[in-house]
Amino acid sequence: MSGDSLSHLTPTTPALAQRDERVGDPRPADPSAGDPPPTDPHASGATGLDPLRLCVNTTVALIACVLGPIALLGFAVIAIAGYARARRAGLMRSKCRLGDTRLVIAYLSVVAVLAAAAIPLWAMLWIRVLWPWVFGG
Repeated sequence: MSGDSLSHLTPTTPALAQRDERVGDPRPADPSAGDPPPTDPHASGATGLDPLRLCVNTTVALIACVLGPIALLGFAVIAIAGYARARRAGLMRSKCRLGDTRLVIAYLSVVAVLAAAAIPLWAMLWIRVLWPWVFGG
């Protein structure tokens, strides 16, 4: 799979598992262990992989677990606004699997409507679950 086939959040977002020259090795080089000396005398060590997008994805998943359809609605609305703005600026094709930005906006709109419809059901579920625990009966 080429680096271009991986969707990026922004044009400046690095691909997953790529070396970032700005990130130093967390441990200093140890010549006795066969580690090469650092190439930059100001760096703490050799550069490592920075899986930042994995951390971001984990944080988004955590927010989605805690807030459920509220988070889904929020992310969908933000994405709709972003794609609408990008389309007005001239973006006609997206790196998203759907390709055409009109399809992406339609998909996100359907997700937003379904999330908004699910919020009352989600709230009733949590009320049912928490009511006996909070009020003892």
